[in-house]
Amino acid sequence: MQIGYLEIVTGDVDAVCTAYISASGVQFGGPIPELGNARTAKLEGGGLVGVRAPLRENEAPVVRPYWLVQDIEAALAAAAEAGGEVAHPPMEIPGHGTFAIYLQGGNDHGLWQLDH
Repeated sequence: MQIGYLEIVTGDVDAVCTAYISASGVQFGGPIPELGNARTAKLEGGGLVGVRAPLRENEAPVVRPYWLVQDIEAALAAAAEAGGEVAHPPMEIPGHGTFAIYLQGGNDHGLWQLDH
């Protein structure tokens, strides 16, 4: 399994980015509107970590890995068959790929399919 995108939702984006910069030397870019104004940095292996503020008043802080998949529809169907609850159906983010979110075991889980 490989992480395509690691999403961190926090009330203090700058503090989280500063901590990662200090701990690992990673470099974050500016906010990317298509990713909810997340500031992103490259992960080893080719994925991204994105740190963003909540997009709505009731969005709680969360750390959500998005696992790379070849067929997001099939992967989401398999997760649902295994008892996962679809929280967000597949949605394309132009230039970045397609994501979906499901809930299982009290955690958020993401799937990510790269653009072909």
